Amino acid sequence: MARYFKSDNTAPVAPAIMDALAAANQGYCSAYGDDPWTERLAERFDQLFERKVRVFPVATGTAANALALATLVPSYGSVFTHEQAHIVRDECGAPEFMTGGARLQLLPGEGAKLTPAALTRGLADHPTSVHTVQPRAVSISQATELGTVYRPHELHALSTLAHAHGLAVHMDGARFANAIAFLGCSPAEATWRSGVDVLSFGATKNGAMAAEAVVFFDPDRAADFEFRRKRAAHLFSKMRFLSAQLLAYIDGGLWLQLAARANAHARRLAGAAGDLLLHPVEANEVFVRPGAEGIAALRAQGFAFYDWGSTDSGEARFVVSWDQPDEDVDALCTALEGIRSP
Repeated sequence: MARYFKSDNTAPVAPAIMDALAAANQGYCSAYGDDPWTERLAERFDQLFERKVRVFPVATGTAANALALATLVPSYGSVFTHEQAHIVRDECGAPEFMTGGARLQLLPGEGAKLTPAALTRGLADHPTSVHTVQPRAVSISQATELGTVYRPHELHALSTLAHAHGLAVHMDGARFANAIAFLGCSPAEATWRSGVDVLSFGATKNGAMAAEAVVFFDPDRAADFEFRRKRAAHLFSKMRFLSAQLLAYIDGGLWLQLAARANAHARRLAGAAGDLLLHPVEANEVFVRPGAEGIAALRAQGFAFYDWGSTDSGEARFVVSWDQPDEDVDALCTALEGIRSP
């Protein structure tokens, strides 16, 4: 039987969330978000982020990102983002489609993180006129596609520069829980207090069945989001089942408990990987370079993971899920140590 480290999307639903779905599956209530669960969700997100927000449940991270950006960026606009961002690598052009043609302007950065210096260069390299796309937003991934995490001071510096140039700041938080578990700060400190305008709040990778949310920290920015969500077929008639998942996810701190466990196991793998490690392990992703022979040996032992980097790079990515069996982590640690010391 394979030991899965391919993606946190391969994991089952957390029992508390499944229980919440079963509890919501009783009786009748109004549809399209006019239900007690969705109303309570709005209150809980206000509490979670320590201010009045607008929260919109959707079913996928791609929808959350693409619809958030479509609300911020017109068809003639552009979005500055890292060249390895998820919206670039893995969303099949959805942001461009949902915005009606806005362009993603790709920037480099160590550890898949944008910096003020990179954004400054990007702005200088793309001067605007009536003939060009117009910069309207910056999009960052938290945690990044390489498992690194922006600190609040990094977010603040980047957001301050973006706002000075009239750009909104969007955060792709598919692994937001893992980032907060690593940082140990409040969700508010890692978002709006650091200048983030809109957050794609992820839950599916960390124990939900299918539930994400778009969070606007300035309610005025959400003016037409409801219409975009409906037009994109993400206004669920039985919205209570999305909202019930998100409520169970944040109530009692479940989201951080699950993320902290995954992060801790990832740190164990990082220790076992030693000099094979490619990037700092700050969330639940581990990138290593065991070489072609090492990759073959790991697969022969039943580990399922993705190759990474260019073809024949000898690199691999391991993702630790919220419920990763301890014995699987133990076995992978032993296997990585064996590759280092054959």
